[in-house]
Amino acid sequence: MGQTGSVPQDSSPDPSLTVGGAEGVIVLAGTPIGDAGDAPPRLLDVLARADLIAAEDTRRLRALAKRLEVPITARVVSYHEHNESERAAVLVEAAQAGATVLVVSDAGMPGVSDPGFRVVRAAAEAGVRVTAVPGPSAVLTAIALSGLASDRFCFEGFVPRRSGDRSRTLDQLAGEQRTMVFFESPHRIGPTLEAMAKAFGQDRQAAVCRELTKTYEEVRRGPLTELATWAQGGLRGEITVVVAGAVPVVAEPADHLAAVLERIAAGERLKEAAAAVAAEAGVSRRALYEAALKAR
Repeated sequence: MGQTGSVPQDSSPDPSLTVGGAEGVIVLAGTPIGDAGDAPPRLLDVLARADLIAAEDTRRLRALAKRLEVPITARVVSYHEHNESERAAVLVEAAQAGATVLVVSDAGMPGVSDPGFRVVRAAAEAGVRVTAVPGPSAVLTAIALSGLASDRFCFEGFVPRRSGDRSRTLDQLAGEQRTMVFFESPHRIGPTLEAMAKAFGQDRQAAVCRELTKTYEEVRRGPLTELATWAQGGLRGEITVVVAGAVPVVAEPADHLAAVLERIAAGERLKEAAAAVAAEAGVSRRALYEAALKAR
């Protein structure tokens, strides 16, 4: 599936990681989202040197280490959404005792829609040092491949499973002007794209990124309505959806002229009425005043 690597025999310890010393550290490390060859050298180093490894799935962690040809000598414990809160305290205590504690998720960066932020918060409260080994990210990879604007974006994770909750969530995001990134499961992708087309508009541009960096990687770009039709029946693999932000609506003074005239008819002075409506609508007060003056 991917390339393999190994810790260089002459590599010296990473100075940012304390192993078995007086000062412990918690390390959040990004793992490959598909191709094992994307693993950064520092990940191989800390995998080999850590005292304690907290993995979302211990079996997948050991399988990754085997592909990378890195021997695991550390104690390995599970760290997932069901035990994250209680296990965070154990990890912090280990670091306080001088251990290097490595935290990894199944793929990508811990804390980004995966367990991680609770142990960081607990470590910060306890005064324990936390660092990170940057690595692959499905969010950034999908944005780069989407062909959509990437100067401003937001990550929304998984949308709600229930249709009503999903529709309400997407309706709230309809006016979001930043590019949006979502994760979705293979069997819910069709209904989710349909809901997005309804909330954001059928012609809103988007990209569905499937199996990023893997053998069957696929990126399908187009209007949401076309993508929803394509995805009917579900897709295979891990999926990231990137949706273009809403186009800003430019308000015109003439659009709010009626509101000014209504205020005037109710006894308000033209100047005050124009100023009040302009402030509410976000348009030029002078332009609205002049338009109302002509209309009278």
